[in-house]
Amino acid sequence: MNIKFSKMHGLGNDFVIIDATKEKILLSSVQIEYLADRRRGIGFDQLLIARPSSSPEADIDFQIFNADGSEALHCGNGARCFGVFLKNRKIIRKNKIFAKTKTSLIALKILNGGSVSVEMGVPTFEIEKIPFLVPPKPDDKFQVTFKIGELFLKTSLVSLGNPHAVINLDKIESSQTSELGRLIQKLPNFPESVNVGFMEIISRGRIKLRVFERGVGETPACGSGACAAVIAGIIQGRLLNSVFVNMPGGELQVDWIGHGNQVVLTGPTSNVFEGEFDT
Repeated sequence: MNIKFSKMHGLGNDFVIIDATKEKILLSSVQIEYLADRRRGIGFDQLLIARPSSSPEADIDFQIFNADGSEALHCGNGARCFGVFLKNRKIIRKNKIFAKTKTSLIALKILNGGSVSVEMGVPTFEIEKIPFLVPPKPDDKFQVTFKIGELFLKTSLVSLGNPHAVINLDKIESSQTSELGRLIQKLPNFPESVNVGFMEIISRGRIKLRVFERGVGETPACGSGACAAVIAGIIQGRLLNSVFVNMPGGELQVDWIGHGNQVVLTGPTSNVFEGEFDT
């Protein structure tokens, strides 16, 4: 079976996107991992699949798989590319699209110039919903402190349908950062692993960020990671309600007005190429 796909990226965070709205397409985790391989396959951080809507409030279902074949629950940069893919392929012709992920309903708004704004959902801080297992005892409902080697890392926990651990550092370019990200992801406190973000606050309206995604590793950009970091900084009282997030792949904008409200992610998308593969 030949399957057509689009290759897209959001600030270097790259995706293969498949339209499965008209025919049933099922790929095993082994097939996905093979396709994600940057030497033997196509190469991508996540595979995104459009499926027919399974609920009356959604225009489309949005399924996400990591490069290791595991299913992901949310992806901000992927959602932005997904919206442009749907519009370009004329699968959906509206400029505001409601897409249903495994855990939530998200709104995608297509803007001029290929940028997309995504309502990422209302963040969750409840420990058991991250999910996060204790001990250690939380410092509060939002933060915990981990001891790794000689370091004590105060960590903010946020869920946007997928779990995030955000750590403030004076400089995120430290050679230790990669190893710390891997160690935190393997902690038994995170039964489903976790996306780890290291945040450097430049000003009240700008941060630098590195994100290590579960099932992927460090990526040039991470939309949900950008949102989690900004949310953490706002709750800490250190950031404004609108923040520019600089990552290795480029810049995103995150807006959040506080508890109980949607967090909004805005940024550019790029088409790379079209292709097909044989299963």
